[in-house]
Order: sequence, then C-alpha cells, then structure tokens
Amino acid sequence: MSMEKIKTLDALGELTQQARKAGRKVIHCHGTFDLMHAGHIKHLQHARSLGDMLVVTVTSDAFVRKGPGRPVFTELLRAENLAALACVDYLAISDAETAINAIDHIQPHLYVKGSDYADASQDPSGNIAREAAAVRQHGGEVYFTDEITFSSTKLLNDHFDVLPQDTRLFLESFKKSCPLEDFLAHVRALAKMKVLVIGDAIIDEYHYVHTLGQTGKGTSLAVRYQSEERFAGGAIAVANHIAGFAANVTLLTALGQHDDSLEYVSSKLKANVQLEHRFFKSAPTLIKRRFVDQDLQRLFEIYFGGEEQEDEVLEQAFCDWIALHAGAFDAVIVPDFGNGLISRKMAHSISQHAAFLAINTQINSGNRGYHIITRYPKADFLCLNEPEARLATHDRQSPLEEVAADLRAQLDARAMAITRGAKGALIVDQDRAVPIPALSSHVVDRIGAGDAFLSLAGLCMASGASSEMAVLAGSIAAALDVQIVCNREPIDPVLFAKYATTLLK
Repeated sequence: MSMEKIKTLDALGELTQQARKAGRKVIHCHGTFDLMHAGHIKHLQHARSLGDMLVVTVTSDAFVRKGPGRPVFTELLRAENLAALACVDYLAISDAETAINAIDHIQPHLYVKGSDYADASQDPSGNIAREAAAVRQHGGEVYFTDEITFSSTKLLNDHFDVLPQDTRLFLESFKKSCPLEDFLAHVRALAKMKVLVIGDAIIDEYHYVHTLGQTGKGTSLAVRYQSEERFAGGAIAVANHIAGFAANVTLLTALGQHDDSLEYVSSKLKANVQLEHRFFKSAPTLIKRRFVDQDLQRLFEIYFGGEEQEDEVLEQAFCDWIALHAGAFDAVIVPDFGNGLISRKMAHSISQHAAFLAINTQINSGNRGYHIITRYPKADFLCLNEPEARLATHDRQSPLEEVAADLRAQLDARAMAITRGAKGALIVDQDRAVPIPALSSHVVDRIGAGDAFLSLAGLCMASGASSEMAVLAGSIAAALDVQIVCNREPIDPVLFAKYATTLLK
C-alpha cells in the first residue's frame, strides 16, 4: 500500500488539483529526509493536522550536495520511509535544487516548514524566501511548525559511519579551534577583499562521443559523435570561483585578436569580474578540445593556439600594468598553466609587486618537464599537486613534508599546500605539517578541481586565515568542483556553506 503513495510529480499535481476542486485543503512539505527521526515525524503529523491532504516531495539524489557520503539513503529508500507514515497521503521525488518546481505542480494551500527555517535571514541560499514567493503566487501561505527539532546532519555524523575515520578525527580536532560559525563568518568576510587573478585564458571544449570499439581494419578506436559543450576555463574559471566570495575581482589575461574569444569570455565572466586584457599579436586564445565518452572518460585532446612567440611588446605591457596596479590588491592569485602567457620577466614582476601572492604552476601536456614554480623568486602561498612539487625539487623519494619545506623556504612562502587527489592534501607552514583527508565521495569530473582549491585556499590565506582553515576551504571547493562537469559553473557559495555545515556541525 505504501508504494502506491509514491507518484510522479505530474501525477501528484493532478491529484492535488482534484483535491482543491473538491474543496479539500492541500498541505505540502519538502526536504531531503535523509535520516528519518522523531522531529521529522512530529513535523509531518502536525502538518497533516492542518488540512485534508498531506503531500511530501523529496529531493532526488542528484541534487543532494550537502557533503561527502550524502545522501546516506537513496531517493527511493527515503521516499519509501515517508510513504510508510500514516500521516503522509502522497509523495513524489523532485529533480531540482529547490521546492519551487514542486510547488508549481502542487499549488498547496499551506507550505509547511520547521521552525528552524522561520528566520529567512538565516538561510544563505535565499531558497526559503523564493519558495514562499512561489507558494503565495498560487494563493497559498507558508506555515512554520514548532515541534521538537533534531539535526539529521549531526545525527548522521555522530552515529553513522558517513565519514571515514581519518576525516572524522580531523574535523573533530578542527572544530575545537574553529567552530562552524567562526569558519562561515571568516568565509563571509572574504567579500571585502579586492583580488587580482593573472593567468592564461583557456576555452575548454568537450566533444561527447559514444565509443563503438576497435575499427575493422586497424587498431584505432571508433566513436560516434553525440554533442559538444564549451566552457570558460583556465584563469577565467578561477576568477569566477573567487567572484562568488570576493566582491571585487580583476582578471588580467591575453586573448586572441582575430577570433571570437573576447565576446565569449566577456559573456562568461561574473558581473563583479573586471576584465583587463591584452591581445596576442597573432595567436588565437588557447582551446583545449577533449573527446569524452559516455562515462566522461577523456579519450583524446587537441590544443589550438595559445602561444605567442617572443612578443616583447606584450610582455612589457603586462609588466608595466602589474607594476602600476598589483600592489593595490589584497591578493594576487596566479593559476599559471605554462601555456606561454607568463614569461620569466612577468613572473619576477608579479613576485615583486604583489602584496600577497598565491601561485599554482600546473603540469600539463603542453609544458611537461620545464614548467616549475621556481620561475617565481618569491610568493606567500604555494599550491601544487604532488608531481608538480616533486618536479620542482627534482626529488622523487623524500617525504612530502620535506619537499614542501624545501620549496617553502626557497620562495620564502608563508605556507605550502600539496594536493594528493584521493589522499587529500598536506599543508606545511612555519610550525608544522598537517595532512587533511579528501572530502569528496562522489566524482563526476576532476577537471578544474585544482583551480577551485587554489581559488578558495589562496583567498583565505590572503585574508589571514590559519593554514588549516585555508586548506579546508580549498578542499571543500575541490569536493564541490569534482561534482561539476569541467567548468560548467563556478563554486556556489551557498552550496559551499551547506557542505561546510555538514562537515562541521
């Protein structure tokens, strides 16, 4: 019987329409309901007492981005648990970040939330206010119950093995020195910062294909073309990540003069990013075209343009701008992809004039073997992955702590972060080396995760945050980014706050 309560959203809309026509009062509750507890049950029973029909919508798995290991229970299990309650008449699974689409289908007389949502100013997403507006648009009202409340997140963290043991131990230790509210307050304060991003503009292309297998008369792979998508990557993506947290961002880069990249890049930058660009004399903006299969595995990659040979006029123009303006920014963040934009002379100018400098020098197919962070004479914060750090020190064997300490000393840096993929990150500063576990449990695409890490970790370091706080912020950003295809969208500060809340509550 309980399974019969689970409907599609369209079918649920038809049932509530019939109920309204019959004069029945429709009540609507919405949520994740990942761990059913006494607070949920009392809330739903109270809601049912307010009308004649209680319908519940459940956020689908794809839109639960609260943290690693969430949701613990699948959307179907969560729906079945709710359907087993006598007070619930019908329910549906909703494929959306908010309840607005569900509200448009259901058009309830009352949309019921718990008392912890009553103060809209405490909702960083603004979703409750938008949902309330949608309810009122259809002639309904919002009602807040005042039942006993529990935190599903805290219950799951305390009593379920949602997080690996090393992650739990790190977070428990971190919370003692920096509770959740202190962490979020520091992140909110980043809005006051003025940030300069310098680096290569990259246009990423994904050509989606379906693999057919080996060709009939050879050993090459045959694929069938499906579709394609274009993303603003490289330093553009970094500027957009930062712009979600800092109100004033400037991007300094070079673009192709004879292609459509200026129009494209301008259309993709967030409103609070000011573009300072120069044109390459002859080269087009770098395009990285990747052929991607049905499982988002990259099969082949082609580079187009991006390198301008010995353009001393362009180099001097950048150095002059940096000398004149870089010192006015609270932070200069350099994602140096080694594609030819940042020359040795520019690197020296950046080091000389930045008030606070955070750098990543990326190893990629176009620069492997010759692009290392020691091109810069000094920096405040270094951010590399393990192969990049070992290449820069020509040290394959030594413990990472020693590798990081050597680089930090060579560039007179305040701290250095080494990212290690599934192994997490290592932060080394003047006092100690602290390993931080990986925070992601669901990976869609790893492209851009390092850029997201640099963006938030560098921003926090420049703001005076502790090394651990900065690297935790970077790790949360990276954990969110691996759930996004390439650079389809920047890190959302609301999702960042939710993820942090799940970890630190």
